[in-house]
Amino acid sequence: MNKQTLIEAHNRIKPFIHKTPMLTSELLNKEAGCNLFFKCENFQKMGAFKMRGAANAILSLSKKERERGVVTHSSGNFAQAVSLAAKKLGVKAYIVMPENAPQVKKDGVKTYDGEIIECESTPQAREATANKIKEEKGATFLHPSNQDEVIYGNSTAAIEFLEEQPDLDVILTPVGGGGLIAGTALAAYYFSTNCKVIGGEPLEADDAYRSLISGKIETNESFDTVADGLRTHLGDRNFPIIQKYVDKIIRVEEGEIINAMQLIWERMKIIVEPSSAVAFAAVLKNKEEFANKNIGIIISGGNVDVKNLPFG
Repeated sequence: MNKQTLIEAHNRIKPFIHKTPMLTSELLNKEAGCNLFFKCENFQKMGAFKMRGAANAILSLSKKERERGVVTHSSGNFAQAVSLAAKKLGVKAYIVMPENAPQVKKDGVKTYDGEIIECESTPQAREATANKIKEEKGATFLHPSNQDEVIYGNSTAAIEFLEEQPDLDVILTPVGGGGLIAGTALAAYYFSTNCKVIGGEPLEADDAYRSLISGKIETNESFDTVADGLRTHLGDRNFPIIQKYVDKIIRVEEGEIINAMQLIWERMKIIVEPSSAVAFAAVLKNKEEFANKNIGIIISGGNVDVKNLPFG
C-alpha cells in the first residue's frame, strides 16, 4: 500500500460519491477557541462516509464475485452504504442487522433494495449470521471497517479535506470499528506534511483507547452509549495503521456527546448523528490542546432517528 493506492481508490469511486462540502462556524470557533473546519459526510450519498469504503470494496471485486452478491453486518450506515453501492452496480446485497438497529437505518437499507437478515445484538451473532449467508449464497463478505479496500475508500474524505484546507494541524474523527480513523490517518500521512490525526471515542465504549495503551485489540463488555454507530471494536487490518499513524484517542462522556451534537444542530443548522458529534466533543473537552489551531473534524454521518433525539 502506498500513496498511489489511495489516489486510485479515490479515482475509482468519484463517479459514485458526492464531494461533500466543508463548513465553518464563527460561533463554534468562539466556543472551542480554535479554527474549526467540518467535512460534512452527513451530506454524502446515503448520509454517511461509509459510502466511500463500500463503493471501493464492491468496485474492487471481479465480475464473477459481483454476480454472486455481497454480504455485510452493520447496525446501520455501512448496511445502507453497501445496499446503495450494490444497487448502483447491479449487485445483490445481503445485510445482517442487529434486531435493535434504529428503524430509520433499517428503512434506509430497504429503500436501496438490500435484503435484511436480523440477528441478536452481539458481534458474535452478527459474524455467525454473515458467515452462514456467505456459505449458502457464495456472496463476498464486506467488513464495515476491517478491510483494506474499505479503509482505502474511507481515506478519500480526508484526501478531499486536505486538498481544500491544506493547513490543518489536526483532523479528528469518531472511532468505532476503526475504518474511518485508519483511512484518515493514511491520508494525513501521505497528503499532508504535519497534520496529526486524533480520535474521539465514547467513555462507555472505549476499546480503541485501551487498545492503544495495551498494544492489543481490546473489546467492550457493555455498549451503553448514545453513539450507536460506535458500538464495535477494532480489527487486525486497521489496528496496526491506528497504532502507527494515530496520535491519540480522547474519551468523552455521554453528556459531552449530546451537548456537542446539540451545538452542531443549533449553530450550524445541520443534522448529525450522535456518533458524529463525538469528535467535536473531544475538541470541546481539551480546549487548551487545540487552542488557536486549525482543526478539521470529519462529521461522519447524519442518519439519526428524529423522533428519538437525545436532547429535548
